[in-house]
Amino acid sequence: MKKSQLFGLGLIALTLFSCASSGYVNLDFPQEPALVLPDEIQTIAVVNRSLTEESDKSNKTLESIATGEIVGSDKLASDEAIKGIFDGLRDQGSLQVVIPETTRLMGTGTRSTPEVLSWDQVTEICEASEADVLLVLENFDSNTDFVINTAVEQVTSVLQTGKMSDRIPRRARVNVKSYWRLYDPAVKRIVDQYQQTYLMQFDLADGTVPFTALPETAYASGMDYASRFYPSFFRVRRDMYKKGSGRDKRMFEAGWRASEVANWKEAIEIWTDVAQKGNRKSAGRAAYNIAVANEVLGNTDLALEWAQKSYQDFGDRMARDYAKILLNRKRMER
Repeated sequence: MKKSQLFGLGLIALTLFSCASSGYVNLDFPQEPALVLPDEIQTIAVVNRSLTEESDKSNKTLESIATGEIVGSDKLASDEAIKGIFDGLRDQGSLQVVIPETTRLMGTGTRSTPEVLSWDQVTEICEASEADVLLVLENFDSNTDFVINTAVEQVTSVLQTGKMSDRIPRRARVNVKSYWRLYDPAVKRIVDQYQQTYLMQFDLADGTVPFTALPETAYASGMDYASRFYPSFFRVRRDMYKKGSGRDKRMFEAGWRASEVANWKEAIEIWTDVAQKGNRKSAGRAAYNIAVANEVLGNTDLALEWAQKSYQDFGDRMARDYAKILLNRKRMER
């Protein structure tokens, strides 16, 4: 999958801060996905292998996923994890998800991880569904404290009052444990093996139905696994110059005020004028600020050009270190 497509998914979040002579902007910096696939992998087939013959007695199949139906079975909540994968990857980047005719493969039905599938079987499923790789939910297990808390409430009530309580716990926690494998039949390699633990808490006082908690948690766990294919973001700080020197001082501050109200286009125009006509110190600072402004706007190439100009032409040392950061960002975005 092309990283350039992935990095377009994040929205820049920023906040400006300032003190007497300097300021900084916070923005979200992309971090590589946990799982990066080659560009030639475009389609993923997904199957559920977490059930046994005894537990798979429902007539409903995963084909309902493609039509937007909700499976809604507590016993087969693992299907909701598959639906979470389907929705989590749908219309995102270049990856497509397909549900093959073989929607389920029988597994252990427990937390015990089954042996890897044979490559003949993997190839057969991928070829039949025209998929490049096969993602398998190898096992699925869940725990909830709702039943335990209810039992404790009833036992306590009987011991204290001699009768059953009509109260139910106000909160429930659901813990889903899953194990995923991603098979690539072209190179006969398991691309990813991921042991996942996902926890959700529910406030039953707001009308949440206790027995929908497990399917909701399972679905969210599938969405969470899908996020491994896309970049995450972490907050970074970019220092900026608030003031120039000499006759450029007022112009420089005007650019800063424009940036404070997110008018980055006008700020760049003002700082460009300073970079072209100002004294050496102010010009270097203005070029540096233009670099930061362009990164905020998502123009990494321009940001790098201005950071390099700030250091090479005017000797601004902060721009030297910043240029290295931008070079690394460009490498990640390729």
